[in-house]
Amino acid sequence: MKKIENLLARAFTPIRVNFAFFVFMFLLGYACTQLEVPNKKGYGPYALAPIEMFLDIYVVCLILSFIPIKIRRWIRATMYAILYPVSIIDMYCFVRFGSTLTPTMLLLVGETNSSEASEFFSTYLDWSLLLTPIGLILLLMLAHIVCNIIAARRKTHPAVRHKLTGRLGRIYKKLSPSDKAKVSIGAAAGGILGVLSLILLYNGYTETINNKIATVRLMSYKNIGDVEHELTKKDRANLYLPIYRLAFSVYANKLTAKQVDKLIAGIKDVTVDTCTFRSQHIVFVIGESYNKHHSQLYGYNHETTPRQVALHKKGNLIPFTDVIAPFNLTSFVFKNIFSVHAVGDKGDWCDDPLFPELFRRAGYRVAFITNQFLPQAKEAVYDFSGGFFLNNPILSKAQFDVRNTKLYKFDAGVIRDYDQIVKKDIEQNPDVPRLTILHLKGQHTNYHDRFPKDRKHFNEKDYKKDWPEMSKRCRMLLADYDNATLYNDSIMSEVIKRFEDEDAIVIYMSDHGEEAFGDGMEIFGRNHSATIDFRLAHEEYEIPMWIWYSNEYAKKHPDIVKQVKEACHRPFMTDNISQVLLYLAGIKSTHYRDDYNVLSDEYNTQRPRIIKNSVNYDKLRDEHEKEDKEKKDKEKEQQKRRMNTTKRR
Repeated sequence: MKKIENLLARAFTPIRVNFAFFVFMFLLGYACTQLEVPNKKGYGPYALAPIEMFLDIYVVCLILSFIPIKIRRWIRATMYAILYPVSIIDMYCFVRFGSTLTPTMLLLVGETNSSEASEFFSTYLDWSLLLTPIGLILLLMLAHIVCNIIAARRKTHPAVRHKLTGRLGRIYKKLSPSDKAKVSIGAAAGGILGVLSLILLYNGYTETINNKIATVRLMSYKNIGDVEHELTKKDRANLYLPIYRLAFSVYANKLTAKQVDKLIAGIKDVTVDTCTFRSQHIVFVIGESYNKHHSQLYGYNHETTPRQVALHKKGNLIPFTDVIAPFNLTSFVFKNIFSVHAVGDKGDWCDDPLFPELFRRAGYRVAFITNQFLPQAKEAVYDFSGGFFLNNPILSKAQFDVRNTKLYKFDAGVIRDYDQIVKKDIEQNPDVPRLTILHLKGQHTNYHDRFPKDRKHFNEKDYKKDWPEMSKRCRMLLADYDNATLYNDSIMSEVIKRFEDEDAIVIYMSDHGEEAFGDGMEIFGRNHSATIDFRLAHEEYEIPMWIWYSNEYAKKHPDIVKQVKEACHRPFMTDNISQVLLYLAGIKSTHYRDDYNVLSDEYNTQRPRIIKNSVNYDKLRDEHEKEDKEKKDKEKEQQKRRMNTTKRR
């Protein structure tokens, strides 16, 4: 029995010999998991945090228990010097910016100089922070320091230990168990604690092994795009501790740095042979999460794009009817539309130059006004992944002459920035050919946040007739999506108004589509991890794209107007939109290809359109149309048989 007790007690030994380390690191981690929770509906602490922390800290203690005590103390001290500051910084980010450590925060720190750092500390550090959860972390650290000091003094100065003397001492000796009993009690207690440790370890392993596997998988990719896609999966890793989030942020920055280095190295290789400046002002507008089938311009039965419809009837706006996005993630799309590299080409997207570089090298003045991709502390990985090559100082300078510095709740802010920033630049640099890129929030979730309250037009009752079985909540979301689409229509109308009297052409496209209750199905958002079938491709990859030109442009460029009208029904994938833009500018370069330009007579209409690097969209659509036709023919045959049976009767 004693052997069994001793054996079980060994399971508790790693904790016993690192007791203060175990207790305070557990409390530190627990405080972070419970206090760093957004004050929003649907958010809560990571449920498995306590059991997973026990497992994680136990494993560390187990490793430490095999190390000589003198070295072990130094290792623990080093870990304290890392874990406490990281937790404090993580908590500070949450308190000040509403977000825990992110790759963007780490990137911003790396780009901060001494004067900016000094300004930051004077602005954001004050005594009021002690009244926030940061104060609790500091108090815990202080308690840990005090405990270590007391423990050290007890070991080095036995004289200060408290001793019972006199009558109280004799009473204490009579009441206390014998030495033999103490040994038995200690062995039993050790056995019990060992059993509890084994139970918690078993539960920790079985319940959190999937999170461990997901974490290893997350930290094993070779490019940031794959990392982002991993984070869209339902079984994605939960980086529940500050130190894990720091490790991931370092890892993500290292991955992007490799691609940034490639792009920077390629700047010197950007060459333009000739440029005719075919179009004086090219405006390229990128929307967000736009389901083509919710556009009145494409036959939707609600008036979501009345202004675009009017412009189409007038003859200045030409919708393209067969356009798809290569991915259903903004960052993936941005890399593929900004790079002249196309899906299916050899190498990676960052092996080729970014099209704004070619425009600037040719002599165009390039402006970029975005309502999403500006570096900010609470930026999610998706925006970090999509914007790192736009926000890198060297790459930004190579691509753009003019940029904005603010993000807005509504896309009207993009219009204001154009009026205040780009128009000012036009006044200072008149008669210079221009490329203006506008990037909108569009219909990005949450839909009710994408339009002002006073611009609400649709409500859930408008969809009750079409979808009576749909829940009220889903009809409300559907109404919000259509309201966001209607608001987007007003934004695009305002964009066009600014170029009506210019020699200008405007190209609009969305980055990707969006699930928006197609066919009455209660599905919205995007399904990143799903196998792509036609229904998903129809909703999330088919996108609106149109070209508008001013009357002045039509007079000067009747050939281009003709080409646009002839091309509007050709199959196209937006990874080659850069080729269209280069053509409109008249830029000749080794990076330009006629067979990728949908406006060209040499355009390859048979080019495979591969979505998500895995599925041929055209084959998927052909198979669906074939199955749909067979289904309809079968239904007609059955109906014909029923009619013949009725006649015989």
